[in-house]
Amino acid sequence: MRIKKSLTNLILLSLEKSVDGYVRLEDFLYNPGFYAHGGGWDYPLKKADLAQALKRLRERGLIELVSDQKLAYRLTDAGKQKAVWEAVLADKSEWDGKWRVVVFDVPEDRRQARNLLRSSLKKWGFIPWQQSVWATKKNCTKPLREFIRSVGIEDWVIILESDNTGR
Repeated sequence: MRIKKSLTNLILLSLEKSVDGYVRLEDFLYNPGFYAHGGGWDYPLKKADLAQALKRLRERGLIELVSDQKLAYRLTDAGKQKAVWEAVLADKSEWDGKWRVVVFDVPEDRRQARNLLRSSLKKWGFIPWQQSVWATKKNCTKPLREFIRSVGIEDWVIILESDNTGR
């Protein structure tokens, strides 16, 4: 799955990688390439585009304003989760030879969480082997465990890592 090169993704990844957890708008505006981890930002950044992207991210609950005086933003918990997955999807490193397999049996009374898990796995590039068994080559075990914990379905989900293909 290819990650879309967008300003909102650049902002999310920049905030996720920042040392102190926030980025000053002024610094970001005049040095976008400095914040473009793993791909660069190769065209000028317009104030109006940045303002629109920040507005969308705030409306989606992914970032929050730290201080009106500095115009500094930081990720919310939802923004951190989204940024981690954007980083996983953007990762172009070679396959480490391990499969990550997710096996789940989420009860019917948690159907909404089960459907969220399935749609998220699909979005993140997992391939279904069966309705409740999905696999990927991406090294994403840690963020996947955090996602499962945040959804509250850890009792019904198993994540396996294996380099054994059965041959």
